[in-house]
Amino acid sequence: MTGTTRVIVGLSGSLSSLAALYHAVGEAARHGATLVPVAAWTTHDRDGLRPLSELEHAARRRLDIAFEQAYGGYPSGLVVHPVVVNSEPGPALVGAVTGPDDLVVIGAATRRRLDRLRHASIGRHCRHRAGCRVVEVSPSELLTRLELPARMGAPLPLLAR
Repeated sequence: MTGTTRVIVGLSGSLSSLAALYHAVGEAARHGATLVPVAAWTTHDRDGLRPLSELEHAARRRLDIAFEQAYGGYPSGLVVHPVVVNSEPGPALVGAVTGPDDLVVIGAATRRRLDRLRHASIGRHCRHRAGCRVVEVSPSELLTRLELPARMGAPLPLLAR
């Protein structure tokens, strides 16, 4: 994957999106690429009482929480350009792509039927419209990498790959 300039990752707050973040940070570090974490929000998320600015703030907070959970904060040594956008997830990710050397990383579908349907449509949308490589990461990939060190009481190897 020589020449990757940007690694775009969708963050929804799910375990799948944390696995995608872990994969994306590794790719960005290996290739010296800019990391672009994307949190999408829509007016459909609105319960009728919440102002739109609160929905946008919640999406930004989702990015911060994902990095806090995975790395204790935003990783140093990487250029990170977070994007919070009022859009459906698929179009938000595709909209962040700037060229064929970019990489889009998304979390793969989970076992829950509704999640599978949503993730499948996001993945399909990105694969057909992004104009760059798209990688789907299973949450089991992250769990497998963390299981042995966790059993041994070692610190989590989040930046080491």
